[in-house]
Amino acid sequence: MRIRTLTVGALAVVTALTLAGCTNPGEEMEGMDHGSASAAPDASAKAIATAQADIDFAMNMIAHHQQAVEMSDVLLAKEGTIAQVAELAERIKAAQQPEIETMREWLSAWGQDPEMEGMHHGDGMMSADDMAALQEADGPAASRLFLEQMIVHHEGAVEMAEQQLSAGKDADALELAQRMIDDQTAEIDEMRSMLDAL
Repeated sequence: MRIRTLTVGALAVVTALTLAGCTNPGEEMEGMDHGSASAAPDASAKAIATAQADIDFAMNMIAHHQQAVEMSDVLLAKEGTIAQVAELAERIKAAQQPEIETMREWLSAWGQDPEMEGMHHGDGMMSADDMAALQEADGPAASRLFLEQMIVHHEGAVEMAEQQLSAGKDADALELAQRMIDDQTAEIDEMRSMLDAL
């Protein structure tokens, strides 16, 4: 009789512990599931958005840089240009061509087509008429026009780089964006000084 009483008591304790064990983890898991379900879409959307910002930055900046190199080539092919302006054009080419190659490598690493064309307007990009005006200008007039156009072009690049700092995720792209801001802001000041001296 005593053994039966102990057995029934033991079963009651085991049952209570089993029910408690089933209930508490289930409640915790349910709470965790709700938390994950509500947080995951936001985190995923943010990751996609920032990754896309890096891709857009590289793709659009490649097109932007390519035009700066083209503008520099146009000036450097002319005779009678101001030596100081021609030297600046050489520096712009020397800085931006390697950056183009770097950003192409990033796009390949990110699974993107590095040859895909970026933007062709806005953000300081020159229009077809702007480029034609530079091609047609001679000597000192071309030097002045190059400075005026490149200031606008650089200002657009700085804005693009600032957007990358706000929305980008890739550490290398963020570092390059900051360097562009620093370098091209300094060149804008330099070009304005050149214009004042002409």
